[in-house]
Order: sequence, then C-alpha cells, then structure tokens
Amino acid sequence: MLSYLQAAILGILQGISELFPISSLGHSILLPAVLGWTIDQNANYFLTFLVATHFATATVLFFFYWSDWVRIISGILRSIRLRRIALDTDAKLGWLLIVGTVPAGIVGILFQKQVQELFTSPSYVASFLALNGVLLYAAEFLRTKTKSGLTALDPDERIATEVSWRQSTGVGVMQVLALLPGFSRTGSTIAGGLMVGLAHEDALRFSFLLATPIIGAAAALKLPVLLASRDAPAIELALVGASCAAVASYVSVKLLTRYFKSRTLTPFAVYCSLAGFISLLLFHLR
Repeated sequence: MLSYLQAAILGILQGISELFPISSLGHSILLPAVLGWTIDQNANYFLTFLVATHFATATVLFFFYWSDWVRIISGILRSIRLRRIALDTDAKLGWLLIVGTVPAGIVGILFQKQVQELFTSPSYVASFLALNGVLLYAAEFLRTKTKSGLTALDPDERIATEVSWRQSTGVGVMQVLALLPGFSRTGSTIAGGLMVGLAHEDALRFSFLLATPIIGAAAALKLPVLLASRDAPAIELALVGASCAAVASYVSVKLLTRYFKSRTLTPFAVYCSLAGFISLLLFHLR
C-alpha cells in the first residue's frame, strides 16, 4: 500500500506528466521502480489510485476550457437538431473530437487486460518512454507547415477549418499509442496534430480537448468501483493523490499554453529518450 507521502508525490507527478508530453503512466510506474518502492502496480488499489488522479486532471481540463466546452456541446446538439454541420465551427470541432476519441476508446476496451499486464514490467515501460522521445522528435521533423492564411482565425476556427475527418481519425489513432505505459497521450496527439498541419499552440489545444472526454470517461467507469468497495485507506490515498494531481494539472496547463506559443517538442523528446535509456541501464545493472 502507498504511504500518504508517496500518494502525494505520485499525484503531483501525474498532474505534471499527464499534460506535459512525457507520459504519466510511464512515470508512475518507473519512479517507484527506480526508487525501490514496494508497490504492487497491478493491484486494484493502485489502479484505482491512478484512475482518481486521471479524473482530477480531466476535471481541471474541463473547467479550464469551460467556455469552449459549452460552445462545443451546444454546437453538437445544434447539429443534431438541424441535421447539418457545415458552416458551424463549434459543431465541426465537437464532431472532430468525437471522431478522434473513438479509436483509443475501442482499443482501450478490447485490450484493457493486455495493457494492464505491461504495468508490471518497468523495462517495457522504460523502452516505450524512450520511443516516445523518438516519436516527439519525428513529429517535429516531419510536421507539415501551417497555412498562413488561417492565422487570423480564432483557435477553434483554425482547428475546425484545417483538420479533416480523416485527419482527426489519424490523430485518434495516434492516441492509441498512449495506452502503452511510456507513450504520452499529450505527446502522441500533439505529434498527430503537427503532422496534419496544426501549429504547436493549436495542436496542444486540440490535444487537451481530445484528452478530456477519454480520460474522464475511463475514470467515471472505474471510480464507482472504488467507492463501492468502501476501502477507506484506498479512498483516502486516492483523494490525496487526486488533490495533488489537480493542483499540478492546473499549473501545467498554464505553463504549457504559454510555452507552445513559440516553442517545440524537442526538449521533451530529448528528456524522454534519456530518461528511458537511463532507466533501462539502471534496471540492467541491478
């Protein structure tokens, strides 16, 4: 079982690494392994702890983009009522998010048990983290230049105008990679956004909007099980971790929305590759 200090540390780590493109699951598994914490990372209490911290992050994202979500949800409902999407930016963006969520949602449900088995192998996780660095660097190298004529538009208008249905599906497929602990959901979707022509700032925005429903839905399915168990210690640890994750997530969103106005994924690519290789070396030397 986690201590309260360990729960707080992992909560802060999750809040940062979920939104920074460096993999929250990867860090939540690697840090205890590197530090020698005796944690059963396949135990129900640990999995529900991770779900609670993810739910906290999704909640922060939802309220950070509250006004956007009000417009997006209204646009989806309006498109259903009027049976048309054309010329409605909010509706188009909403359906793009739905299309982009489907691939990871389906794969996550079908292969949940197989993915969970990877949690017990820090070496696999370290390898995936190193590969996440390669993915981020490749995205910068291969990214499509943004269309200069769209820069005057509102960010949501730029996304709705520039991203096609096929491209949104492609970004959603990239998000499937994040089911592997070590690959970052934020990193993979930003990478997908860059490769379809979004600017860094818009790719981050699309990534955060895309992350909110899938993280929130996954957590909403698991949290009732935790509450129904009436396992007081596990619930207390989840609350500690979730509270710390919420604060860290809010700070992370503020920092990243400023950072990606003018900067790139390259520093994160270097960090992930080094962290993954160093972790592999430490595990090999033990």
